[in-house]
Amino acid sequence: MPAYGKFFKELNTYKRKYGPNEKVMVSENVSVVLQRKLPPKLKDPGSFSINITIGDKLVEKAMLDLGVSINLMPYSVYLQLGLGGLKATTISLQLADRSVKYPRGIVEDILVQVDKHYYKNRNGRRETTVV
Repeated sequence: MPAYGKFFKELNTYKRKYGPNEKVMVSENVSVVLQRKLPPKLKDPGSFSINITIGDKLVEKAMLDLGVSINLMPYSVYLQLGLGGLKATTISLQLADRSVKYPRGIVEDILVQVDKHYYKNRNGRRETTVV
């Protein structure tokens, strides 16, 4: 008889006896699968948006920067703000749906006011505004 056959025969023939059952107290932090309870359903927080001022123009519901290395601005907002000339770029942006977009250019040295704080894109930093 092969070794694996002997192993299966012993496994099915001899029943192992376990000690008495022990009770273990679990807290609420235990996996949902173990407790068989569904987590509470929460509302979608939506996108983070705030009002910002660029120059003397107010931009309402601007997307909050969540740590990305570039900031995008629609071309219509760029025209409305009258920020001057665009610096040519060869950057291509691949979006989440795998489509590729080519920006019209880069705007540098923009003073942006958020609430009571002013921010300026500085030369040498990776954060630039792409239109």
